[in-house]
Amino acid sequence: MGEYKRTGAIWDYIYPPRCPACDGISAHGICDRCRRELVYIRDDYCMKCGKPLAGEQDEYCADCGKRQHYFDQGRALFSYQGRIRPSLYRLKYANRRGYAAVYGREMADSLGGWVRQMKITRIVPIPLHPSRQRKRGYNQAALLAKALGRCLELPVDMQLLCRVRNTAPQKTLTGRQRKENLEGAFQTMGAIRPGERILLVDDIYTTGNTADAAALCLKRSGTCRVYVMSTAIGG
Repeated sequence: MGEYKRTGAIWDYIYPPRCPACDGISAHGICDRCRRELVYIRDDYCMKCGKPLAGEQDEYCADCGKRQHYFDQGRALFSYQGRIRPSLYRLKYANRRGYAAVYGREMADSLGGWVRQMKITRIVPIPLHPSRQRKRGYNQAALLAKALGRCLELPVDMQLLCRVRNTAPQKTLTGRQRKENLEGAFQTMGAIRPGERILLVDDIYTTGNTADAAALCLKRSGTCRVYVMSTAIGG
């Protein structure tokens, strides 16, 4: 695993580097204890969305076995359980922006081979609505995408996809409401070259409705394949 590099000793003294999983002081990103406890997804994952599978003989998770997704394939670094839940909450809502550099490096180390295999041409973060980003001050998906792009030396396009509807938080809605909530939520702001392979990046994948809405928008704008990567994936 690559090490999380800081800018200098003075910065480390004022703001000591922390493990993003437990928020304890750690000079090397994820601390040893958390690395043992976090559930990395390495084998036996859904061949469509990347969720961990219960049975070794299964090819798709229960969700992907009965519904169509608009993205071509997805992968995730962790199963969304244990310490990763409060960690991603802090990344999103408690201004722990530094976590993104660690998780971006971890995603590159574990899933970089898959990214190269998919022949990704550019990385695109799932955007926030401008009003929500102004309130929060940053987009955690954009921070993750930038870190991943630096590690893999791939271009990160922050303008291609924008959110034009300020949708309600997905966690407050039912399955049908989640899908309806995202209809027409995204818009492309640039050209898509024929044959492009775009990687959408987000912090959490749950039902896949956000990824589907973004992927559908991209595919309606040009002939491309769309892949999805998240830091964690849940049921």
